Amino acid sequence: MAQRVLVTGGLGYIGSILCEHLLDAGFQVKALDNLMYGTGQQGLFHLCARPAFDFIRGDVRDETVMQSALRDVDVIIHLAAIVGAPACDRDPHLAATVNLDSVRLLNRLRSPRQLVIYPNTNSGYGVTDGASFCTEDTPLQPISLYGRTKVEAEKHLLDSPNVITFRLATVFGMSPRMRLDLLVNHFVYTALTEGYIVLFEKDFKRNYVHVRDVADCMLYAIAHASHMIGKPYNLGLDSANLSKEELALKVKHYVPNFYIHFAAIGQDPDKRNYVVSNQRLREAGFEAQRSLDQGIQELLKGYRMMGRGLFKNAA
Repeated sequence: MAQRVLVTGGLGYIGSILCEHLLDAGFQVKALDNLMYGTGQQGLFHLCARPAFDFIRGDVRDETVMQSALRDVDVIIHLAAIVGAPACDRDPHLAATVNLDSVRLLNRLRSPRQLVIYPNTNSGYGVTDGASFCTEDTPLQPISLYGRTKVEAEKHLLDSPNVITFRLATVFGMSPRMRLDLLVNHFVYTALTEGYIVLFEKDFKRNYVHVRDVADCMLYAIAHASHMIGKPYNLGLDSANLSKEELALKVKHYVPNFYIHFAAIGQDPDKRNYVVSNQRLREAGFEAQRSLDQGIQELLKGYRMMGRGLFKNAA
């Protein structure tokens, strides 16, 4: 019998890609989402004809909903979250209850036999000199509320059995529930639609990873859980530890008229400046494959399909 997987936040940026990858790999998939982002509600419509797919509308903070959702599943991939420092700062109570309290609830309700796969953010490494590689043994020093809730949730889960966590690099690529706030996605969209960008903290570095590599890695973790459980893993592209300036110039290669202005004023709320080693995950047998160049070209195709922006007269 096929393994049964619960994906919370199934209609999100990663979830809407992951559900399809899981179904294609032969899993039975149950997606849970509260539909808080109205524009993304169509993201799984194309999966409704597949008998192995089911959907629950509900809130991950609701014990009754979670008891029902957890019943008879083998794997839980807990994607539901308020993502990003600005979104968390806008509603701190919502961020704390979704990002942390829901994890505690899930962990209390689930059986130890159920595998939990949990995405953390590598923004938990906080401020570094950007020179030495952050490994999974590097102390976590999150600056933002977003980083703190995710780091605390990861620690809570790793103190329990049958858990694998991934510290995600900044994700990029097209998705049915598109996000334009992610750095690569934002730079490409701005280059195509505005033609210029004002760049602050140009030398600050980050790591990047394609959304489909994230999905593939989660499938890999299910298949190889026996030797991966109990540990966090950095998940990113080794070839994509880039400064914001280097990323902007890479985008400019594909959009030659993109004008980049370097500004002295402005700060990242997460104060991200780090390079990340993905060696532990590579030694476990998985390596991200999709390059930034492939992602930029993919995004340029996707954005041409989006047409005129809301409330704009020009494309």
